[in-house]
Amino acid sequence: MATERPGPSRRPPMVNIQALIDDARCFQAVRAMRWPDGVRCPGCASAEVTKDGHDDTQPERQRSQGRGCRKRFDDLTDTVFAGHHQPLRVWVLCLYFLGLNLSDEQIAQELGIDPDDAQVMASQRREGIVRRTPAVALSGEVECDEVYVVAGHKGRPGAGAKKGDPAGDGG
Repeated sequence: MATERPGPSRRPPMVNIQALIDDARCFQAVRAMRWPDGVRCPGCASAEVTKDGHDDTQPERQRSQGRGCRKRFDDLTDTVFAGHHQPLRVWVLCLYFLGLNLSDEQIAQELGIDPDDAQVMASQRREGIVRRTPAVALSGEVECDEVYVVAGHKGRPGAGAKKGDPAGDGG
């Protein structure tokens, strides 16, 4: 009796992960995180803003205008997402993949984008984090452990000597 060997296993079709994420929900999430207490004008910080339509290419992107300064802005103004051709859902997925510690090349492959775009997006994210990091200010008593300071050439006083420096102290 011949045993029947199974044929080549069929892979399930690839899932386009971008199709699972909705642009409208991404914009809602950005608004909720950026303005948890309501929209504020980035120009004058006023809560008195007027809705000013939607973006022509991204209808989910709400435009607004500050009543005091009359400055126009939208959901992405002054964020790392502003001024880029990739849709917001691609940015959101890129951030997710960066959190999984995927390389720029892997992110590009997963999102079906150019590797250069993935690299620029990752760099923008890193620069955005650096810009938002507050300056470190030490005060009071500060203690440091296990500090290694090179203050010379221990055991070889002449090693730091420059030509014509008879003292051998390098200075």
